[in-house]
Amino acid sequence: MAQPKYLTGDNAGINEFLDKFDTFLFDCDGVLWSGDHLFPKVAETLELLRSKGKQLVFVTNNSTKSREDYKKKFDKLNIPAKVEEVFGSSYSAAVYISRILKLPAPKNKVFVLGESGIEQELATENVPFIGGTDSALRRDIEPEDFTALADGSALDPDVGIVLAGLDFHVNYLKLAHAFQYLRRGAMFLATNTDSTLPNARSLFPGAGSVGAPLVTAIGKQPLALGKPSQAMMDAIEGKFHFDRSRTCMIGDRLNTDIQFGIEGKLGGTLLVLSGVCKKEDFMGAGDGTGVVPAYYADGLGDLMG
Repeated sequence: MAQPKYLTGDNAGINEFLDKFDTFLFDCDGVLWSGDHLFPKVAETLELLRSKGKQLVFVTNNSTKSREDYKKKFDKLNIPAKVEEVFGSSYSAAVYISRILKLPAPKNKVFVLGESGIEQELATENVPFIGGTDSALRRDIEPEDFTALADGSALDPDVGIVLAGLDFHVNYLKLAHAFQYLRRGAMFLATNTDSTLPNARSLFPGAGSVGAPLVTAIGKQPLALGKPSQAMMDAIEGKFHFDRSRTCMIGDRLNTDIQFGIEGKLGGTLLVLSGVCKKEDFMGAGDGTGVVPAYYADGLGDLMG
């Protein structure tokens, strides 16, 4: 297996890399920032790419924020970006539900395990939903809840989908609702199944950790609509119309970002070491997945040379 090329202070190597691609797909958390900490030279690097006429698309698995939310974060960190350049897993799930599944009413309502980012994107696609940030579900489960869930009186008969994302207020009551909908035949979808979330220069449980109890209880995996799902790649290509052979995926995870680019047959992949994965994960013995990037760098700012 070919070893990845290290992009560092070698300007010739960096220029050769940049000349190979017209479009760059960027993961956000762990690549551009960690929490509210902007990595060095990120804004300057993106400005450099724009000055060279490159197309930029920000592809994130973080479902807690909508595209509008991400635009606010870009503004806060002084990174020029447009709402239309952001493609998150919440938006990907909303598009899949509304434009691909097209479930007939009334059995087309979504029960959400997640934050407002999912709700906002479902609303933009006119998909009805319940759950999510509903304050009525942010409490301990009571004995009468078990009875009402078991006999179905506490359930909405129009729910046909359970959509699981990162939920900062997950509890047994929410999981019990989702489980009962799944038992009654609801489709099981996930914005993404990331095991961890990079934040504050550390790692925390991700969306996959939130959905894991349902996977254990129901005995099946959800259809994930974030990276590395190729349903997401197809949707991004359909919107932005790029040449895959002239496109590079830049990320910090082997099993999501880099696998996403490889399975999507992109022209290249670049792993930055500012997030989840480290050099030993793909050099030498590797992590056992066989996923190896075409290039790697210590951080996105290294593309400045």
